[in-house]
Order: sequence, then structure tokens, then C-alpha cells
Amino acid sequence: MDAIDDKILRELVKDGRVTNAELAQRIALSPSACLRRVQELEKLGVIKGYRAVLDPARLGLGFVAYVAIGLSRHTLDEQLGFEQAMRDCPVVRECHNVTGAFEYLLRVEVTDLPAYKRFHADVLGGLPQVSMITSYIVMDSPKDERG
Repeated sequence: MDAIDDKILRELVKDGRVTNAELAQRIALSPSACLRRVQELEKLGVIKGYRAVLDPARLGLGFVAYVAIGLSRHTLDEQLGFEQAMRDCPVVRECHNVTGAFEYLLRVEVTDLPAYKRFHADVLGGLPQVSMITSYIVMDSPKDERG
């Protein structure tokens, strides 16, 4: 990785649909050299893929909460069971195993407060691994670079 690769990555993060010709022009490189570098970054796994970034509010998912989860027991089986339940739940958009006062941090996107209450009670409340749930409701996101 060098300064040119950094420039390529910054441009692709801003616009993953940019053509190779436009990308090459933006970073002052020939199109063939630019393409080789992008392909190498893909091959190395630095670029993991390309995707569409959706607006949750326009999809009717305007209610976002971060949820801190504490487990009742700290065994591998308990963790794996919880993680699988989160993989199976479509409203859980992110699930992170973290250090600190709790074990997991979730990002949950639903339509509204009643939908979140159903998720809280029916999904999280029904998991035997869960001993603590703390919800943080997102009121605004002045900066969000998850893209």
C-alpha cells in the first residue's frame, strides 16, 4: 500500500460506481495502471466488495437503536447461540462483540417504536443468553461514514 493506493481507496469509498477512466483521471494515473492497482487491492482483500447504500428512512426503517447486550453466562456456546440468533434476525443490521460493561452492541433498524418494542420483547426477551438490555435510540446522525 502506498499513497496512490490510499487515493484510490478514498475515491472508491466516496463513489464505488466511478468508472476506471474517471478514477484514473481523479488520481492522475493512466487507466491501465489504475485498473491493475484496483484489481490488486481486490485480490489482496483490501477491497472486499461493492454495494448499494440504502436510505433506511426511505425504506420505512426510520427508527434506529443501538442496543447493549449483556449475557447471562460467558461460555462459547452461549456466545455462539446469541450470535446465530442475531444473524437470523433481519432487523439487526450490525452485531459487534465488544469489551467493557457488556458483551454485544447491536444496530437495529425498524419502522417505529412499537416495532422496536416487539423486537425487544419477542426476540431479545426470548433469548435465554440475554441478561441485560440497554437501548440507545438514535435521534439524529450528523456524521455517518458507514456508507
